Amino acid sequence: MFSFLKKSAPAAQTDASAESPASPSWRERLFQGLARTRAQWGGKLKSIFSRGKVDDELLEELETLLLTSDVGVEATTHLLDELKKAAKRDKLETPEAIQQALSDALYAILAPLEKALDVSTHKPYVIMIAGVNGAGKTTSIGKLAKYFQGQGKSVLLAAGDTFRAAAREQLQTWGERNNVTVIAQESGDPAAVIFDAISAAKARGIDVVLADTAGRLPTQLHLMDEIAKVRRVIQKVEPDGPHETLLVLDANIGQNALQQVKAFDKAINVTGLVLTKLDGTAKGGVVAAIARQCPKPIRFIGVGEQIDDLRPFSARDFVDALFDQ
Repeated sequence: MFSFLKKSAPAAQTDASAESPASPSWRERLFQGLARTRAQWGGKLKSIFSRGKVDDELLEELETLLLTSDVGVEATTHLLDELKKAAKRDKLETPEAIQQALSDALYAILAPLEKALDVSTHKPYVIMIAGVNGAGKTTSIGKLAKYFQGQGKSVLLAAGDTFRAAAREQLQTWGERNNVTVIAQESGDPAAVIFDAISAAKARGIDVVLADTAGRLPTQLHLMDEIAKVRRVIQKVEPDGPHETLLVLDANIGQNALQQVKAFDKAINVTGLVLTKLDGTAKGGVVAAIARQCPKPIRFIGVGEQIDDLRPFSARDFVDALFDQ
């Protein structure tokens, strides 16, 4: 039996990015959220760059720092090469100039990942959301619902994680907090839940459907087949759908994130990433590894537990926060 919880209220008319005068701006919260990664980089970078010249010793120390920050071998090699080129071309002779050159090189890697998600191209715009258990998937769905409401969109949630009762209840709680409809089923086929949710969204003129799916490990091939089935069922009710397939990644897992992107992409054709829990790790460098090895758009990043702590990715703000610029 399907359950329908709370009829969608009119979408909020104010932009979700609006801040009250007393609250820190999103940029300030991003700086706070990346404090652990910056702490790992900051003091060490100053020490490394203090000699004021790009020599073999500097490059070796910098390589170690980048690798231990989960930047990855490929991205680290690229950044070091770019820094050597800049040193030769621009005659870098101060710590500040060397840091700026590294900052510019990192921004050049990340900028292509900054692609805003446009949900106005279809109605309903169906977003399928996947990820392993514990990545913050269900919480991210609740935050995304709030974000899209702030953009003036009506939202419907589909509780497609029928394997874990707590996930359904958690999503229902987020639905109540955001005053949006949640379509759920106590047991049964997750694809059927999502099929019904999209049909309901069409009937009601809903703008965005956020479809939760059961968390699973990439090694659980039979479960990966199940999530692929969900995608096929979505296409039966919405031939062009899903219009976006988001993979939620926990930033704490570092390089393991790359394997998750590859595995889920093979199964469900990932079109965008949501990177969560950046405030709880010193491994923010994994964003650079993703950019070089699995270049998928980073649609949103999360740096806290508040409902508005999930925002579109800005490469410039992210790099500035890492380097405290």
